[in-house]
Order: sequence, then C-alpha cells, then structure tokens
Amino acid sequence: MTLVGKKAPHITAKAVINGKIEENFDINKYSGKYIILFFYPLDFTFVCPTELHAFQERLSEFEKRNAVVMACSIDSWFSHFAWLSTPKNKGGIQGVTYPIISDINKDIAKSFGVLNEDGVAYRGLFLMDKEGIVRHQLVNDLPIGRSVEEAIRTLDALIFHEKHGEVCPANWQEGEKSMKPTQEGLVEYFN
Repeated sequence: MTLVGKKAPHITAKAVINGKIEENFDINKYSGKYIILFFYPLDFTFVCPTELHAFQERLSEFEKRNAVVMACSIDSWFSHFAWLSTPKNKGGIQGVTYPIISDINKDIAKSFGVLNEDGVAYRGLFLMDKEGIVRHQLVNDLPIGRSVEEAIRTLDALIFHEKHGEVCPANWQEGEKSMKPTQEGLVEYFN
C-alpha cells in the first residue's frame, strides 16, 4: 500500500517530547511544516537507537528546512519515557528531543501500512509536505537501518521542486543540475 500523493492519516496519541509526556499529541499542531515521520519496531532494541540518535544528530538540518522529525513505535509512552531516561552508552536514547509517539493500539502503524504480521512496525519513513500530503515513502525490513542523509536529500529535492518547478534526477544533491519536466528538459540535462 502506498500513501504517496494522499493525505497522511491523522495522528492523535500520547507522545514523549523532550523528556515530557504529552497526553494529547496531535500531528495537526505541525501544519505548515514539512514532517518526517519514521516508525521503528520497539524500544530497548538494537538498530532502533542508532536511528533515533542519527536523526537527533541532524535535527538542526531538518529544522532549518522548516521540517519536524517525529518517531513512532507500538510501545507505551511509559516505555518511551524509560528509554529516553537511559544513557546512550547503555543502549538508551537519552538526549533525543523530538516527539516519540506511542502507538500502543497499533492503529497508527496500521493506517500507514507498516504493521507487520508479528505486531511491530517495519522501519517506515514518510515525508509529508506542508499540507500533510505524503510525498515520499520508504519502508525497510527490521534489520535494515535507514539513511538520515537520504531523508535530508529527499526533503531538499521536494523543497527545490516546490520553489522552482523543476524535477530532480537520480542522485540529485542540493546545488546540482536539475531539469525541466519535459522531453526538451531531459535532452538539455543529458547535453
């Protein structure tokens, strides 16, 4: 199931944000911003903390692009809070400040199409534009961590397209050549 091109499912849930439990987290609070929402299988696991820390380390890069990062798993908000209270050198995610959403009923993972048959979420990543439309979707199997650099590159490509109307070819990076979305634009790009 792809959500690309569709309005993202609405999220209201409990979340932990910057070390505090928020009882009524609502994704609509972030209307007008780009949203990077990523799902991870479980708290207190192995690949997951590497991803959460990697997003935290690059958080300022997302923020300067008017984007917010948020994570979601099927764990309770109490589990999120405990994991956030655990130091990095003990396998914890202490220092992560962006929202970590609790999907204890698994409704959010189901609505985004990433709940697997074992009852945990695949490593789904969704980029939503400022109107809440999903513009990019990537889903990895459980043992395969994501690239934060690719998430930034994809966000840059979306922002570039929105500003200039041109499209971004394979492996495009900010500052590189783009193309007009026409046959002539393609020919010009290759010349």
